[in-house]
Amino acid sequence: MSKNKVLQPNFKLSFLLPKYWLTWLGVTILYCVSWLPYRFQLFLGRQIGKLLLLIGSSRKKVAERNLALCFPEMSESERQRILKTNFENTGIALLETGMGWWWPEWRVKRKCKVVGLEHLEQAQKEGKGVLLLAMHYLSAEINCRGIGTGHPMVVFYRPHNNPLMEYFQYRGRGRSNKYMLGKKDVKGLLKALNDGESCIYLPDQDYGRNRSLFVPFFAVPDAATTTGTLIFARNKNTYSHMLIPTRNDDGSGYTLEIKPRLENFPTGDDMADVIRVNQELEKAILVKPEQYMWLHRRFKTRPNKSDPSLYK
Repeated sequence: MSKNKVLQPNFKLSFLLPKYWLTWLGVTILYCVSWLPYRFQLFLGRQIGKLLLLIGSSRKKVAERNLALCFPEMSESERQRILKTNFENTGIALLETGMGWWWPEWRVKRKCKVVGLEHLEQAQKEGKGVLLLAMHYLSAEINCRGIGTGHPMVVFYRPHNNPLMEYFQYRGRGRSNKYMLGKKDVKGLLKALNDGESCIYLPDQDYGRNRSLFVPFFAVPDAATTTGTLIFARNKNTYSHMLIPTRNDDGSGYTLEIKPRLENFPTGDDMADVIRVNQELEKAILVKPEQYMWLHRRFKTRPNKSDPSLYK
């Protein structure tokens, strides 16, 4: 594996210092709540989300703006309905972090149904690695555990800035998966793909001007979109698939659907290829738009540095 691979963080005595006490308190509460009945956690999460909607004015404005930019022809009442439900799902997502980090394997398997594993198995038979393109659905933490119970993955992720949270995050996400790679470890992910591993990669957010093209995303004509996806998809030993993870409306758990291989992708035309990635992401997000992470400032990077912000 790449020398830049993120090594599993070890416990440090410094984690007991006062500056981490609030983190310990939050983690302890989250751990205890994770053992409550699942449907009660959904109820509790919705109440937390309603509170966040009342007090989270800055994030509320970001989410409202994103919905208005992406769906200008949608009625205001429908956008408000999505916004309200989205915040309720955000509250649930906080508790799903505890589920994803600490639930035993049997409980994850009982609540997470993985559809389309035959696509990964076929790629494995052919000796191919799989680039599994996903998006920032709010249930990402439990989804990461869920997909790993069906087929252990290599996860490309952003390490947490808080060392204690990183200690818990790495172990939690890795419980059902193979190992984690930091977001800058391009060589490590390419090696994993060449080794025939299945790797999760999320290309849906604004990662800045570097290695990005400005292409349509929903109704925004010039969204900064990473070309990093193509570095991995171009690898000769790689098949690219979409992963659509959703929380079931009936409270029964989660469905993680692996779609068939993206045919004729990539084509070598970077502009056309990143446009296609965004189109695939749009289709996936529209499955459950109220479960997507609209709180992220997706359109913060503008084509020209002098362009006015879309969030002012």
